[in-house]
Formats: sequence, structure tokens, C-alpha cells
Amino acid sequence: MSATDFNVKKYSNERLMTVLLAPVISEKATFIADKHEQVIFRVHADATKPEIKAAVELMFKVEVDSVQVANVKGKEKRFGRFIGRRRGWKKAYVCLKAGQEINFAVEA
Repeated sequence: MSATDFNVKKYSNERLMTVLLAPVISEKATFIADKHEQVIFRVHADATKPEIKAAVELMFKVEVDSVQVANVKGKEKRFGRFIGRRRGWKKAYVCLKAGQEINFAVEA
């Protein structure tokens, strides 16, 4: 039994399927993917680094080296004289091991 199997078995599959919300596809995300071999995901607000690692390994069948997490604050927006705020969200930078790759264009 490898370390990857242990990480996936630790959490329920239902929980792991809900951790990753969407990949972040932007100019900055593509630059980071090319330069640092990382993929950026929008993740559930209460997701932890080990959960994110296990979810990526389960869903995409790749080996994850490390995970960095950032909380993105929602922007303040005005509607006439009323001020509102967009919802904040959590972003995960997933660093893949050497030789691993996730290609979203082919998966679709």
C-alpha cells in the first residue's frame, strides 16, 4: 500500500468529491502552471491541505508534491448609494511531482 492510497482512504470519497470546486483558468494561472508545475483550484472554504491533496490524487490520478492555500477576500462593490461585498473564497496551489501533468482541455 503506497502513501497515495493511504491519503485517499483516510477521507470519505463523498467528501473528497466536494472539496475541489473548479480549476482557476486565467493568464496568471497558466503562467504559474508552466513555470512552477502547479495547478490552481478553487476549493471549499473549510478544506484542509491533506484533503485537497487526497482529492486531486483521487480525481486526476496524479501524484501531488505539496499544496499551498490562500484565502481570497471578496471585492467591495457599489450599487448606486448602497455598498455590498462579494463572497470570499479559498484558492489552492497544487504542486505536482516531476513528470505529472493535468490537462483540462483534453479532459472535457
